[in-house]
Amino acid sequence: MKSSAFSDRAPIARTSTGIAGLDEMTNGGLPAGRTTLLVGGPGSGKTILALQYLVHGARKCKEPGIFVCFEESPQRIAANAAGFGWHLEQLQPKKLFILDAQPPPDLIQAGNFDLGGMLAVLDAKIDQMKAKRIVFDAVDIILDLLPDAAAKRREMYRLHAWLLQREITGLITLKAASHDARSSGDGPLDFVQFLVDCVVILNQAVALGVSQRNLRVQKYRGSAYHENESPFLIGKDGFDVAVSRTLISHGAKVSRERVSSGVNRLDTMLGGGYYRSSSILITGFPGTAKTTLSGAFAEAACKRGERTLFVSFDSDANEITRNLASVGILLERYVKSGCLRVISARTITGSAETYLVRIKSLAKEHAARCLVIDPVSALSQSGNEMTAHSVAERLIDWSKADRTTLVCTSLIDELLSASDGGSPLHISTLADTWIHLNYLVQAGERNRSLSIIKSRGSAHSNQVRELILTNEGVTLADTYTAGGDVLMGTLRWEKESAERREAEMTYISGKHKTMLITAEEAEIAVRIKSLQVELEAKQAEKAMLSRSSAREAGEVSQGRTRMRELRGADIADRPKRQRFKVSMP
Repeated sequence: MKSSAFSDRAPIARTSTGIAGLDEMTNGGLPAGRTTLLVGGPGSGKTILALQYLVHGARKCKEPGIFVCFEESPQRIAANAAGFGWHLEQLQPKKLFILDAQPPPDLIQAGNFDLGGMLAVLDAKIDQMKAKRIVFDAVDIILDLLPDAAAKRREMYRLHAWLLQREITGLITLKAASHDARSSGDGPLDFVQFLVDCVVILNQAVALGVSQRNLRVQKYRGSAYHENESPFLIGKDGFDVAVSRTLISHGAKVSRERVSSGVNRLDTMLGGGYYRSSSILITGFPGTAKTTLSGAFAEAACKRGERTLFVSFDSDANEITRNLASVGILLERYVKSGCLRVISARTITGSAETYLVRIKSLAKEHAARCLVIDPVSALSQSGNEMTAHSVAERLIDWSKADRTTLVCTSLIDELLSASDGGSPLHISTLADTWIHLNYLVQAGERNRSLSIIKSRGSAHSNQVRELILTNEGVTLADTYTAGGDVLMGTLRWEKESAERREAEMTYISGKHKTMLITAEEAEIAVRIKSLQVELEAKQAEKAMLSRSSAREAGEVSQGRTRMRELRGADIADRPKRQRFKVSMP
């Protein structure tokens, strides 16, 4: 036996709206067989959302729908929908039926009326079409014809009961009581929010001259949902709701492949280049070569045959190709081949959300594997300060999910610290690699320096290198220090020259010493040879003396022997004398 009655409840069925962000906020869509209220002020997009919901159901979900319009004619609705490419004429009348329920403008009310007749007509149409979805757009128009609040409440209850009895998914749009839908709650029809099962509020506001649209699910009976506001846009395809963040699923594969930055010595400092599908942030003051580094990356990507999108908020496309050619970065040929597309974002107007949606759309159209945004800090322009950070987060999350290598530059505000990324975006905490460019003023010169603040997942250099721009390209100079200071420009050149002279002197001195030692070796060798000859002469003389002495000794011995032989008598008589001497007394 189950311990809780709630465990017997089946999950609420949902119907997809076709609006990805809204479906995610509601965990799958609007409650099926129930009623949803859509509240918003003028221009917030109520009719567009409702119509997109029906078009998606008819095209993708095989759920025919009915659109009951109280404010506009079917012809105007069809004309407005043509701008989104929905082609309502292809759906009518079998999959989508638009009922014109506008009250005549010269209507003079005589007595009470109710919605019973209209609902009877809709009963027949639902049975004929097998409709599963129905929209009542701007129902407040017809309710305003009723004499009092009690009559309005009665008819809304009648409509709600009819929807529940039919078990058809209903969507009712209603104007907000005030311009800001978030402040609604005191209007004559606000009781409807308590009646229905789901409430979605659309709001449009202007901050410092920039329009900001937001959507919030205020209520969803029997289900968890995202409660916070999410920005949305009305683009060429209709509604585009930006959910808070779309993170890559846990355990998703990450690439270990390296891609070149376009500067060989920078690749070495990074341990082999950028990781593919990573996000790279290049920060610096104006003129520190941020665009140059991002252009070098774009050129390297095109050389690999990877389609690349370059979005610039600062310059026109032709200006970018011309300026980068002056430092040996030749992009024009790749633009002509179609591998590279350069877009000037100055032509895009609106909020930061508009920029994000537009950039994503352009990247999708170009099938870009690499994306450059120069500078991304432009998203935080006036009026977007509150939303720009969220946009930057979703930009990075989207690029990772789409496996696009993203390079962003960010202009540092002199009033902000470089340690926080130098802009209100605070994107430095999100980027995988952060390269910082700076100026170093020495000896009356302003020179560019480069350092890698972080590069996740790779060992990287901690040195500050001089960034050198020439007609042949971009490179990094070796680090030269003196007294703990990094030398650049003329001071570095002088240091290099001094080291070269010192090396030359060391080489000459070594060569001279080598020659002296060689001469001394030769002299010693001659002396050794002379001594060897002298030694051999002495040894020969010694041998001769030895032989001569031996010969003389032999001759003396032989002479004595011969003399003894010649004196044989003496020898013969010697024993007798000896015997005689012995025998004497």
